[in-house]
Amino acid sequence: MTFPKGFHSFGKNIGIKDDTLDFAVIYSETVCKASAVFTLNNFPGAPVVVGRENVKDGKLQAIVINSKNSNVATGAKGLQDSRDICDAVAESLGIESKDVLPSSTGVIGVPLPIEKILKACRSAKENLKPGNLEEVAHAIMTTDKKEKIAYRNITHNNQTGVIYGIAKGAGMIEPNMATMLSYIFSDFHTEGDLNSDLKYAVDESFNSLSIDSDTSTSDTVVIMTSGLSGTLPTEVFRKNLLDISIELTKKIAKDGEGATKLIIVQVDQARDVEQARKIGKSILNSPLVKTAVYGADPNWGRLIMAVGKVFDEPISYDKFNIFFGDLPVKEANNHQKKALSEYLKTNDEILIRVELGQGNISKRFYGCDLTEGYVQENAYYTT
Repeated sequence: MTFPKGFHSFGKNIGIKDDTLDFAVIYSETVCKASAVFTLNNFPGAPVVVGRENVKDGKLQAIVINSKNSNVATGAKGLQDSRDICDAVAESLGIESKDVLPSSTGVIGVPLPIEKILKACRSAKENLKPGNLEEVAHAIMTTDKKEKIAYRNITHNNQTGVIYGIAKGAGMIEPNMATMLSYIFSDFHTEGDLNSDLKYAVDESFNSLSIDSDTSTSDTVVIMTSGLSGTLPTEVFRKNLLDISIELTKKIAKDGEGATKLIIVQVDQARDVEQARKIGKSILNSPLVKTAVYGADPNWGRLIMAVGKVFDEPISYDKFNIFFGDLPVKEANNHQKKALSEYLKTNDEILIRVELGQGNISKRFYGCDLTEGYVQENAYYTT
């Protein structure tokens, strides 16, 4: 596996909750250009508050992450803990505290076991290994069933480099940025504006994702670029960043708590992006649509309902069309319903496509079905 030049990292267990990996640090040999987008939840976690402060100047050199505890709703003590974590990592690595971004994910409303974390921070440097980002991808997991990694090897002007992304998330997910975390690293800079490039990628990927319509208090997407392999044209950088972001988005959706199927909702012929977003999210977040997909029930009335309940976007029924894959759904007869049910049964990636007959805008959204497993996962989450 190829890693971007100049990045070192590790993941380890420090006993926050159990014996699985729960702590990680990523370090760059050079100060990187950086950008980040964060949750719009009105109760952001302490690491989000401190992270916003530290990335404001567009520079980072390290990220420190703990899982199993989100450091959310922990008041002034939580904020001080996040700042102390940055200080301790910075001292170990010999860098500026303001160039460290903290992240935490896990249970809300429980104080961090700060002494365990600070002890791990103070020994960060001795644990670092070149690359090693797959270990970090494992360490940031909470209810995730598998690590989420996506990368692209790129050659430009005889220089070979990488854009490498990792993510975590399986529940409490409907990002509105800008629990979900994603970290992206590259040894290429972009010729364009990194903030604009990241916003473009996030809007078309993570912000088009929903597992359960709940916006986490910790959502964060961060990118760091070292430039050790040179600079890419904006369009090349953007395309690869978008491809990686969509791949990670799909992996999060497939790994949704209790999920058995990836659902892709494609809205075509929308008037504008806002109309597409309202209707796409209404379909994707409908428990009745999600359970119909799980049960392979081609109940197209549920899709009519989901579009019709977007009260401020009335759609003409006559112009409106629905498809499962390439199969027409609207007013399906019994023979057609059998084919639709077979499509839902035999595919683990379900495409629901709607044509609104309003304009020429298209947009995709990503999610998953709703099963008994989601209830079991969340009914007893802290008990």
